[in-house]
Amino acid sequence: MADDITQAGGEGDADRESPETTSTGAVGDGTADTTIGFSREAASQLSAVDADITAEEQEAIAALPSGSALLIVRRGPNSGARFLLDTDVTTVGRHPDADIFLDDVTVSRRHAEFHRHRTAFEVKDLSSLNGTYFDGVRIDTALLSDGAEVQIGKFRLTFYASRRDLAPLASG
Repeated sequence: MADDITQAGGEGDADRESPETTSTGAVGDGTADTTIGFSREAASQLSAVDADITAEEQEAIAALPSGSALLIVRRGPNSGARFLLDTDVTTVGRHPDADIFLDDVTVSRRHAEFHRHRTAFEVKDLSSLNGTYFDGVRIDTALLSDGAEVQIGKFRLTFYASRRDLAPLASG
């Protein structure tokens, strides 16, 4: 399969000798080789991102400021809806005053809360009738990881942390 890949710049470029690269990423001609560093960084940051994520969703995730996150509804009555987590406590439920209003009988009026702890997020079930699930397991509380699935009633939401907060984890 690797034979099917054409290098950027067209055919024949692979035959030419490439400039020497130093350990700092500087190319022998004095320019910086940023392509290699970016591709590794991008791969680590997007490792948990769904393969079916749209370009618009990728842009929204990339634009998240530090200390925030995004929930995207993957399954349920309003599939594709996005909810920003940017406060210390975000309430979820069927109650009209909920920060995230999920209008379905499978969702309790006061179902769950998302708690922000600096740049980390936790989901907490509020003794809901149908429970809150984290990656398929019913939980009382769970610390969220990038790409994790949270199920509240019929709604399946994918959690995406700010890429600015993931970058130190990838390089550390």
